[in-house]
Amino acid sequence: MAGGTPAPLTFLLLLVLLTGCMRNEPPADLRILNGAEPESLDPAIVTGQPDGRVVFCLFEGLTRLDPEKATPMPALAERWDISPDGKIYTFYLRTNLAWSTGEPITADDLVYSWRRVVNPETAADYAGQLFFVKNAESITAGKIKDLSQLGVQAVDRQTVRVELIGPTPFFLDLCAFRTLAVVPRHWIEKHGDHWITAQPLPTSGPYTLDFWRIGEKIRVRRNARYWDAANVRNDIVDFIPLDRAATAMNLYDTGQADIIWDKNLIPTELMDVLKTRKDCHVFSYLGNSFVRFNTTRKPFNDVRVRQALALCVDKRRIVERITRAGELPADSLVPPGTANYTAPAGLGFDPERARKLLADAGFPGGKNFPTFHYLFNTSELNKQIAVELQSMWKQELGITMELRQTEWKVYLSAQSQLDYDISRSSWIGDYNDPNTFLDMFMSENGNNRTGWKNARYDELMRKGNNEIDRTLRAKTLAEAEKILISDEMPIIPVYFYMGVNFFDPDKIGGVYNNILDEHPIWAIYRKDTPPRAQAKKEGE
Repeated sequence: MAGGTPAPLTFLLLLVLLTGCMRNEPPADLRILNGAEPESLDPAIVTGQPDGRVVFCLFEGLTRLDPEKATPMPALAERWDISPDGKIYTFYLRTNLAWSTGEPITADDLVYSWRRVVNPETAADYAGQLFFVKNAESITAGKIKDLSQLGVQAVDRQTVRVELIGPTPFFLDLCAFRTLAVVPRHWIEKHGDHWITAQPLPTSGPYTLDFWRIGEKIRVRRNARYWDAANVRNDIVDFIPLDRAATAMNLYDTGQADIIWDKNLIPTELMDVLKTRKDCHVFSYLGNSFVRFNTTRKPFNDVRVRQALALCVDKRRIVERITRAGELPADSLVPPGTANYTAPAGLGFDPERARKLLADAGFPGGKNFPTFHYLFNTSELNKQIAVELQSMWKQELGITMELRQTEWKVYLSAQSQLDYDISRSSWIGDYNDPNTFLDMFMSENGNNRTGWKNARYDELMRKGNNEIDRTLRAKTLAEAEKILISDEMPIIPVYFYMGVNFFDPDKIGGVYNNILDEHPIWAIYRKDTPPRAQAKKEGE
């Protein structure tokens, strides 16, 4: 295949995939090419999509996502009540909940899990997902030391009461997100930072962790004690870490894998041909690619510099020449199609204005502008875009950018520690609401990763999210987004994602192209070979 990976590398990867056979391991029902090696499997710590897919298998929250619509449905909680003012949620847990190791899951476990997320010692980037709960933001910021002041209480062993700071229409969606999943207190207190790797790991989700072999695969196995184990459609699933597109396509086409999830694992130079195949599934969803500035470093602490660079990004050129799957250039952060919202317009493409802004900032024609670095993770697509940006800024502004490519864990760590100048970034909506994109740039949000803080932005976000009237809420959030994408510009929106995944619809079922690009593994099944779990159920 044109553009394929050199044979020695492909051979080594195939050898790794066959290692299980040499260990006399049973074959997996599903083999998924999952992207980069996960940073962690701790629900409170993970931030990446490859990590999250595995975490969703192991740990579950009060709700879970419907496979087809990606809307919240009952999970550990079988039902709930909501107060007339929308601020109090009372959740009623199922009576048959148990950890995979046999101990009962109770309301106290849920309370502990949420307190752990907001505890500053956990350093959870996604703690902001709980900021809608009373006192969560103050606890994370260290203003309140007493974790019991978090607005979540165990009424009894099977009842949880949650108090919010205001009506939050997407709160049930948040309850399905991995950060709010229930984790085993007894196991964490016993094993500390190594609790994920200690065996047997107690899980609350549809699967248990069989093993995690770095560089080879993560294997999960159906959790027989899961409350809905009878409807888990497969027994064993392998997640294979891989970030080379050509190699991924080779492994898939030779039958060594059943599913490719990510666009980054598809050779972009072959996209025009590949997207005509029946096993190529292309769909729109709430995701985007953007560039982060480290606003704590000179000269990117100057908004004129940030705006100048933004004005020179020819986004249409990027989607037409590089991504090539029907992506739309992004003039805003929030994608089109987000519920009850229309995003404001950004700065657009205007190199002449950019050169004037750069001159006003003290760098006429790029003179004396320091050489800077662009951080991105290992991916051929990301590298191609990096080279294109490098060329645009050199040509239009006369400035020099060097590329800094790192593997996934180093990339995430560098962003979190603000150890970069400019960084490739992306975001996939956690729920269908503009807040999932906008709240991460609030001052105390762990996913901000730009060093940028703006009191007016924070004020507008809080005001908008406390507004009951949908029209007024959208107007307020749009005012906040204008600060983000035009007035202050700590980021440059580049393009909106198109989902691209590969699986043979004659062999694989239970995968639905939804607006969040979330595909619960428990719902996926083989059509060509009856899953062992299903066969057992039918034979009982």
